[in-house]
Amino acid sequence: MTNQTESNESTPNFIRTIIEKNISQKLFANKKWAGTPGNKTHHDNGTQDAAKIRTRFPPEPNGYLHIGHAKSIFLNFGLAKDYSGACHLRFDDTNPEKENKEFVESIISDVKWLGFNWKFNNELNLYYASDYFELMYEAAKALIKSNHAYIDQQSMEEIKKNRGTLTSPGKNSPFRKRSQEENLKLFEEMKEGKHSDGSMVLRAKIDMASPNINLRDPSIYRIKKESHHKTGELWCIYPMYTFAHPIEDALEGITHSICTLEFEDQRPFYDWILEKLFDSGILNQPLPKQYEFARLNLTYVVLSKRKLIELVENDHVTGWDDPRLPTLKGARRRGYTPEGFKLFTERIGVAKADSWIEYSILEDCMREVLNSSALRRVAVLDPLKLVINNLPEDFEEDCFAPNHPQNPKLGNRTIKLTKELWIEKADFMEEPEKKFFRLFPGSQVRLRYGYIVNCIGCEKDKDGNIVKVLCDYIPDTKSGTPGSDSIKVKGNIHWLSTKHALNAEAFLYDRLFITEQPGSKSNNYLDDINPNSIKVSKIKLEENLIDINPGDQYQFERHGYFICDQESKKSHIKINRTVTLRDTWK
Repeated sequence: MTNQTESNESTPNFIRTIIEKNISQKLFANKKWAGTPGNKTHHDNGTQDAAKIRTRFPPEPNGYLHIGHAKSIFLNFGLAKDYSGACHLRFDDTNPEKENKEFVESIISDVKWLGFNWKFNNELNLYYASDYFELMYEAAKALIKSNHAYIDQQSMEEIKKNRGTLTSPGKNSPFRKRSQEENLKLFEEMKEGKHSDGSMVLRAKIDMASPNINLRDPSIYRIKKESHHKTGELWCIYPMYTFAHPIEDALEGITHSICTLEFEDQRPFYDWILEKLFDSGILNQPLPKQYEFARLNLTYVVLSKRKLIELVENDHVTGWDDPRLPTLKGARRRGYTPEGFKLFTERIGVAKADSWIEYSILEDCMREVLNSSALRRVAVLDPLKLVINNLPEDFEEDCFAPNHPQNPKLGNRTIKLTKELWIEKADFMEEPEKKFFRLFPGSQVRLRYGYIVNCIGCEKDKDGNIVKVLCDYIPDTKSGTPGSDSIKVKGNIHWLSTKHALNAEAFLYDRLFITEQPGSKSNNYLDDINPNSIKVSKIKLEENLIDINPGDQYQFERHGYFICDQESKKSHIKINRTVTLRDTWK
């Protein structure tokens, strides 16, 4: 596995080359489509497919989508858009005990948030594997009738033991030679609920000596007496994913079935199923083709569903939308944007080999997008009071700051300058370090958008903590006025009026893990949780944010990009840090 540390805007996408070749060869020129999924008879009554290609995004509704899914979404929906095709959203709901409506709704919401829908012309193209249970059942019976499937009554342990290893062949089941009639009878009894869970399975009859262990009579149907989120109690047998997947693709007229690399070894079985069902007259040509690409391996995160569940259920995070999680719910709450994800997927490209992508590339993409879109505001994250001694108590003056320095059309905003201000604690040192150009006794700095001030000292509490910085302002030095640059200073600090600033709570998020590949050293990823992945601070906000609403995003000058949290209220403003202005991770 290689390591990709830098973005590359020209990173190739090998699947595009395949699609363009297929189109030039007119591979799908005579492909028929009846407007809805169906078998050969159904599509034979259709017309030439208006979609040049058909792709699909097929999540199982057993959890929440994460950043890795975003790559697949942009790939499949993006290819369909670029080549005048259709992309289907299909829920692979063949495992009833782990799937529910909540996950379905969440997935739909996430895909829409990323900017996609599944409509093509008048087609809705939102499907479920469970829509095809009857067709899959008929397909399984067709395999039995053609002597390509049988009922096996070995235990799961026996099946696993007799499967063989990567270096030794498997052993035929003692039930492999059952008659077609007996197999059909038992399969129907399975469907009718006459047999218990695990007592028998339907297996494909291929080759127990195949060098590809996935072709050693894989199971294609099992008994599972579980209520299904969509079909209820109608079925007590369910197809295995590896059996259902190619059938779903064929019924939906998918041309390019794009999967991650872990399905590469399953491709021969994918093709075998389609070929046998074509021979049985159930499916028509052109049959779908499977193509594999490298899944996303992102440093400093875990994308394993098991690990994500553990993080949530054991309270290592606050929930599935915790901004530190790589879930799309968490990313959205943190302030990551669909445009940033799009840029990210373009930069990392689509490769055939696994690699590790630096998390900083994702952060850089978010910075780049937010830099162009986010309005500027001032926030003081660690407030320290500054008093301008030579101003009267009731002094107020308007200072003017651009809403976006790179877009003058957005105009300026007004910030009130008063006698007492909030500044960052880090902007004052009583005994300055070398090359510290901000406030210390005897120094001069510019109050950003305002005047130059001369620091004359500070005040401390009884414990020796600095509680107030004392300054004098220098007249005729206000930014943007004649003569303002007559005095040269190296320091420029931001500030807010104590009289006008808003109170808020900031959640300063950082990476959830301290190592690039969590668990790589101790074999326990939990050992690598970053104890400083979140810091909560009482902060001050610019008065112009009085009407801030959940979801509003800004660049807080000097600090980074922030989003108003979904739980924020006018009485209690909550702000989440999306990303710093530059990569500060050590």
